[in-house]
Amino acid sequence: MKFFDEAKIEVIAGDGGNGVATFRREKYVPRGGPSGGDGGRGGSIYAIADRNLNTLIDFRYTRIFRAQRGENGMSSDCYGKGGEDMELRMPVGTVISDLETGELIADLDRDGAKALIARGGDGGLGNIHFKSSTNRAPRQCTPGTPGERRELKLELKVLADVGLLGMPNAGKSTFIRAVSSARPKVADYPFTTLHPNLGVVRADANRSFVVADIPGLIEGAAEGAGLGHQFLRHLQRTRLLLHLVDISPFAPDADPVHDAHAILDELRKYDPSLYDKPRWLVINKIDLVPEGERAERVEALIRGYGPVEKHFVVSAINGAGCRELTFAIMEHIEREKQTQAQPDPEEM
Repeated sequence: MKFFDEAKIEVIAGDGGNGVATFRREKYVPRGGPSGGDGGRGGSIYAIADRNLNTLIDFRYTRIFRAQRGENGMSSDCYGKGGEDMELRMPVGTVISDLETGELIADLDRDGAKALIARGGDGGLGNIHFKSSTNRAPRQCTPGTPGERRELKLELKVLADVGLLGMPNAGKSTFIRAVSSARPKVADYPFTTLHPNLGVVRADANRSFVVADIPGLIEGAAEGAGLGHQFLRHLQRTRLLLHLVDISPFAPDADPVHDAHAILDELRKYDPSLYDKPRWLVINKIDLVPEGERAERVEALIRGYGPVEKHFVVSAINGAGCRELTFAIMEHIEREKQTQAQPDPEEM
């Protein structure tokens, strides 16, 4: 199934029913007075996060959603029935914004989260509300108000603990295959990854984290070149970024330092807060470097890369170094979760 992480839809809440002006017409009840009931409220539209969904594909084929209108009021003091609310189920991580103004409406960041995205109209008033000692036969009634109508933009930001960065063919897909049960496509040509892949990495029986692999970035990505810029939003929720750099000497015109800085520049242009996230350098494909040259090439890359919190040397194809990296990531995530769970002393 193709991965869809953006959609544009129109939501139209139900109009409120009209109030009516009627009078009692019963035998032996002279001058029965007003009996017109209120109109029912229009149905509202809600968005609900559902962990069983992982794509917005349903909203690519159905773009207009209309809730039920409220019934008009009736005689004998009967109110109209309210319109049924509509619930739109979306993947966890969906961000909903107004297409025209850009206003954030909802961020469905947990399973079961519910947000009102279009409010139904109120029902009109029947003439029973207008009777008084001086107006015993009111003929006034009011119409129902229209429901909200909005054009919305849906963006899916996958929920992952760790995000992978790198040039095409840096070995990100091979890495995610090595540490998780995910099986993304792997081949010896660029852009084999066309959409984000998620993998669950188990450090041991009760400890795990989720890693996200997005299509490789190239220079000019922030201006729209390549594929990766379309999916950088999926890294915004992560706790840690792993920057994979191909150190193998066999690629034509290979320059690992230049490639690494090209990725960092695109990251900074796209979103400075994403650039400032915790980021580790992962030097990949060390198995392709002759043993006598490894230490020198690794040192040169680290020196040219600049300040970095941690670095690891791995070979994703045979798993060398991946286990140590996995446990280091697990410890980092657990430490960060523990820090976030502690109350702020200033708020106590």
